[in-house]
Parts: sequence; structure tokens; C-alpha cells
Amino acid sequence: MSVIRSLFSAFLMYTRIPVPQVEWREENRRYSLCFFPLCGVMIGAALILWRWLCFKLGIGDLLFATVCTAIPVMITGGIHIDGFCDVCDAIASCGSKEKMLQIMSDPHIGSFAVIRAGLYLLIQTGLFSQIKSFNAMAVCSLCFIGSRAFSGLAAVTFRSAKNEGTLQQFVKPAHRNITIACELIYIAAIVCAALSVDFFLGISALIGMAVSFVYYRIFSYKKFGGITGDLAGYFLQVCELTGIICVVASEIIMEAIV
Repeated sequence: MSVIRSLFSAFLMYTRIPVPQVEWREENRRYSLCFFPLCGVMIGAALILWRWLCFKLGIGDLLFATVCTAIPVMITGGIHIDGFCDVCDAIASCGSKEKMLQIMSDPHIGSFAVIRAGLYLLIQTGLFSQIKSFNAMAVCSLCFIGSRAFSGLAAVTFRSAKNEGTLQQFVKPAHRNITIACELIYIAAIVCAALSVDFFLGISALIGMAVSFVYYRIFSYKKFGGITGDLAGYFLQVCELTGIICVVASEIIMEAIV
């Protein structure tokens, strides 16, 4: 039963999808990170369904792209964008590691976060408007699973910047070896799925996510001395956007060559 409760805990924390309530205890979060990528599966499935509806109903590119940008936010409740905004405010302060960690703990949002979050959503909308093929949409959808698999892997393998916070509430009770194994299985499955859908687009997306993962490690260690829940949200947003950028760029290149 602890496995089922861990699944519910993951969805209660990282999505707005209705699931049965479970008591907020460590034993109910032991395997939650193992189920984190399934939240991305829900987003990917919703994006694929929306792409199919747009094709069937003749919905235009602008509305298609706008809803694609809104779907992850509606499903997650914006929890990862919140982390992205906190990190943007911290970076903009150009302060010490301690000051930046303090800024990320502040529940208020600053002007730099608003500006960068707005730019992020605009860029993402523009990128979705450039997606023409179903294969490209399928590979982009996999990025939302991959970002969570990489994030879960980092949570239990990267050094933490502090010993408290939301991330630690999931990391401390986690079974480390099982979590690592699960995340690696997810990543292997995503590699196989992406390459089978479209080899060139799949390779591009995978490279983009891998580069983001390496950047996450270097950036978080250099600036903050490790990772936090906010940095995990920041990475997730960057990883997804990078993957989509690579897919769109690859599709444009392929069309230009052909």
C-alpha cells in the first residue's frame, strides 16, 4: 500500500489531478519520486490529444500553441514555474549564495521573475506554433516526461544546497537505489520512444535534455552549492524548453533540406 500512497503523494504535490488524499507522512513519500515522471505522461497525453483535436477540427496555429503552453500549467498548477521565478529573482540579485537562497525562500515575486516568466511563456508559445508534424509533437510531449525523470535522478544523486525545504521532504524518505533505477528505466524508455517516432527529431530532443541536465549540475553547484526545490523547478522548465527548441529547430532544418 505504501507504493500506492507514494503515487498519490506525487500527484497531490506535483499536479492538480484529483486523486485520493493521503496522510503527509514520510512512509507515504518513499517512492513518490519514482512516480514523478508519470505526471509528465499526463501532460504529454493531453498535448497529443489536443494536437489530434486541432487537426480534426481545423483549429489554427495560434490557438493550438496557446493551449499547448497552458496545458502544463493547468495540470501542474504552476508549481515548477514558481520555482523558475524564484531562481530568476535570485540570479538577478547578483548576491552571495546565502542571499540568493534567502531570496528563493521569499514567497513574494519580483519584477525580474515576472519578465523572465513572461518571456519564457511567449517563447514556448511561439515554438509550439512552429510544430507542423505529429511526430514532432510526439517527441515534444516526451520532453515533459524526460524532464521529470532527469529531475528525479538529480534529486537523489546531486548534492543539496540545504537540509530543509519541499525537495528534501521527498528526497529524505526516498529509497535511493530504487529511485535511481526507476528514473533510468524512464530515461531508457524515452530514448527508445523518441528514436522510434523520428530518429533525427528524437536525437535532437535527447541531446537538448542531456545538455540541460549537465548545465543544471554545473549551474546549481557553482551558484548555490547544490540543488533545492526551486532549482529543480527551474531545471524542469529549462529542460522542457530546450528539448522543444531542439525539436523545432531540427524540423525546420529538415524542411529546408528537403
